[in-house]
Amino acid sequence: MPETMLPTSGTAVAATTARPRTGVALAILLTCQLMLVLDVTVMNVALPRIQADLGFTPASLSWVMSSYTLVFGGLLLLGGRAGDLFGRKRMFIGGVLLFTVASFVGGLAGSAALLIAARIAQGLGAAAAGPSTLALLTTTITEPRARLRALALFSGMSSAGFAVGLILGGLLTEWLSWRAVLFINVPFGLVVAALAARFVVEPERHPARLDLPGAVTGTVGVAALVYGFIRAAEAGWTNGLTLAALVAGAVLIGAFLAIESRSAQPLLPLRLFGDRNRAAAYANFFFAPMIGMSMFFFLTQYLQDVRGMSALGTGFAFLPMAALVFALSRIIPRLLPRFGPKPIAIAGTLSMIAGLVWATRLAAGSTYTSGVLGPMILMGLGMGLAFSPLSMIIMSNVPGPDAGAAGGVMQTLQQTGGTLGLAILVTIFGTATRAATGGPHEVMVTGMTAAFTGSVVIACLTFVVALTFRRGAERAA
Repeated sequence: MPETMLPTSGTAVAATTARPRTGVALAILLTCQLMLVLDVTVMNVALPRIQADLGFTPASLSWVMSSYTLVFGGLLLLGGRAGDLFGRKRMFIGGVLLFTVASFVGGLAGSAALLIAARIAQGLGAAAAGPSTLALLTTTITEPRARLRALALFSGMSSAGFAVGLILGGLLTEWLSWRAVLFINVPFGLVVAALAARFVVEPERHPARLDLPGAVTGTVGVAALVYGFIRAAEAGWTNGLTLAALVAGAVLIGAFLAIESRSAQPLLPLRLFGDRNRAAAYANFFFAPMIGMSMFFFLTQYLQDVRGMSALGTGFAFLPMAALVFALSRIIPRLLPRFGPKPIAIAGTLSMIAGLVWATRLAAGSTYTSGVLGPMILMGLGMGLAFSPLSMIIMSNVPGPDAGAAGGVMQTLQQTGGTLGLAILVTIFGTATRAATGGPHEVMVTGMTAAFTGSVVIACLTFVVALTFRRGAERAA
């Protein structure tokens, strides 16, 4: 063999070795993302049994969901900055391990307080691992087309994971116990942490400092707003504690924005909003989870408490939505370069609006086929079209030093939007049920349809934002 062939052969061997390693790293990161997103909704199907076992009130039951998403979303930006400072791989592994331990403790919880504490600890672990997941993905996969495909898979995991969580939750709750929806995280978390130590490469670190004042004011501000809305659902809008919480939340959020505008290394770099399409994508990353959470939270209880479906049947009832969202996440990378984000987002938001308007027609006597399946199909189609392109628009051309912050902002808006949206819609639900008449099922459905009406308003906001997209994101992608 000629000597000139030796370097080429060595390069080919190195490339062949790198590809499997990159594939394994991608699988690890996607598994982690799916695990973190699943825990936003996997508890939904188990809520009626958790309420019966641990003594939650109907309004306080939402804290099983909100305690996780609130801490997850509130500390994501701090987690992203900590990844820059201490190393993204180290934060990723540490966050996964904390999440795993908290899941085990939550599965053993014998009281409502201990379960909420475990969910808070899960949120801390997710906030440490979440931003590093997306940052490691963008720094591990550098070839443009491969990165676009990886981001599409990431988006699919994020979107479909919400609905898949309901299916998995139904299976585990029906066959084992609601505690199994927490225990299932333990083996996956341990495997992800062990494999990440070997296959995930630590990217270059960037100088950073922790913005603790921003983290405290932002997280406590959102927590106060969520508490205020949930308190309003039980005690009314004129209650003194309700008003105090809402005012304190607004003041703290204002203080957070003021701190970020003056900080040399803010948790929320305002320059990320300088790109018009990225800013619009961020806005809809905030609004879209509000809509999804209402569908999951209320329809889960409708199917079990009103229609008498089992937890397993309820989980599979969401399969059409999950399948549509995931299928569209595979198609979007081919549609985005051809059509651009605007027509895709407009079609998606219109489909979501149609599905939610249909859901407002729900009645106590509606069947799954007549009252639930149609809205789910329209919502799955809408979420797949409107939601899947967003992570590609946000992350496709972000500078390397901003990758952690950009991913953190995206996931923060997603989790915070879902948390605030659920609190607002639970408030609408509680207000409507207090004024409703009829039997328990009729009263419950009256509150649900009022909440879906509120979701229609939010969906209209996503449509307005979609109108602001312009061509250019597809070229960057």
